[in-house]
Amino acid sequence: MNEKKLGLGSGVAVCVGLIVATSCLVSLGTGMGLAGKAFIIPLFLVMFLNIFIALSFGELHSLMPKVDGGTGQYLLVGLGPLLSMIGNISAYVITMILASTAELAMSGTVLKQLFFPAVDARIISLAILGLFFLINCFGVELFAKFQNTVVVLLIGSMIILGFLGTFGLGTGEVVSATEQVAPAVQGSANVMGLAAIAFWLYIGVEFVIPIAKDMKNPKRDVLLSMIIGLVLLFVVQALLGYGMQKYVSLDILAADPSGTPHMTYAYNLLGDFGKYWMGFVTILAAVSTVNTVYVSTSKILEGMAQEGMLPKVFAKTNRHNAAYYGLILMGICDGVLLISNVANSQGITFIILAASCFWLVTYCMIHLTVLILRKKYPDAPRNKKLIFSGIPQVIGLIGNFYMIWNIASGDARIKIFEVFAVLMVILVAYSTVWVCVVMKVRPFEPVDLDLINGEDKGFMDMVVASQSMKVENDY
Repeated sequence: MNEKKLGLGSGVAVCVGLIVATSCLVSLGTGMGLAGKAFIIPLFLVMFLNIFIALSFGELHSLMPKVDGGTGQYLLVGLGPLLSMIGNISAYVITMILASTAELAMSGTVLKQLFFPAVDARIISLAILGLFFLINCFGVELFAKFQNTVVVLLIGSMIILGFLGTFGLGTGEVVSATEQVAPAVQGSANVMGLAAIAFWLYIGVEFVIPIAKDMKNPKRDVLLSMIIGLVLLFVVQALLGYGMQKYVSLDILAADPSGTPHMTYAYNLLGDFGKYWMGFVTILAAVSTVNTVYVSTSKILEGMAQEGMLPKVFAKTNRHNAAYYGLILMGICDGVLLISNVANSQGITFIILAASCFWLVTYCMIHLTVLILRKKYPDAPRNKKLIFSGIPQVIGLIGNFYMIWNIASGDARIKIFEVFAVLMVILVAYSTVWVCVVMKVRPFEPVDLDLINGEDKGFMDMVVASQSMKVENDY
């Protein structure tokens, strides 16, 4: 019998470790450049929007404590098989492909700056992609024992570099306050329009749910670790962001020519030492993030195929137990985006914001699911302290829609919506055909809560069993 050994600290480490990546550092620098110190306002408010999603995930976990996967199963009970598939693929496949592309592009850019100035960053990124494709095909658990070390290095470096910058302790020259004019700030509305950039700095807090079964006190620690992780991230990122705008002019932060405002800050703060320090840590973080995404996404695709949500080919594994068809899909998508130069130094923010749209849609579905299940199962055992009369869910829905609508401005906004619309149409079409034609089930008929809590069945089996029970009860 396995003992549950994970405590609150481990839960916080998972939340923070999976959220913080080099793309977050770019988003932080860009946000500070566009709004100056005022960016801390949307950073603070978006922290609360993510605490509200943490409350929703916490309540759903208390309703379905045996569910390990989280989002897909929660949506299956609240909104039915069609929206469950759309939400799961939207947040954990499409978004992960876009996120890994951003991380690969960042790794190539940083390595070019530090060691290979004559080499095209795309070639370096593609080489890293190929390396991780092979590593994961051979089932090597790279950095499995070093993930916590990477997190400590990254968070510790962010705190130290933020502290040095905030209090003007760097060796570089501090930019005077009169020189700092934020290009995007013309009022509070424009500042809040940067909320979508701030959102990426907290995204993915729910990844703690799969480890809940190994926690000593999951009923308390799942929610608490999410909230503590979000508050910790706000403090650390606000400190680092404040330091950035003291050593780098806002116009450079907003549109850094190299696409790495955090590297520019580290160099301005501590010279070459700062550049190599930040470069070493960000490469480690990017490599760790890419490896985690490749492993987790290929396994998500494998699990979805096993449960009847995807073609069976994605369930195939090689002799190293690697879900190689999922890895091939990831590699092709990342490779195309890198070669097409969509992920160039000026395109990183574009990719991050497009990815945010998909995750925000899934978060809206989670809030709706909580409200639906409160009405449908009013007497089900849940943590009553999380109810708050639905206020967090309603505010969360409004806030998420606001961030989607104000995802960017001008032509960038239109292009993001175009990418989002095309991919979403393809996703909805696929999911509709799969649910209605392949599975031959009613698309919006939810699975019974008792069924998902009481039996260990695959997605398709649960949907069919639940809808069969419904038909029998109708007669």
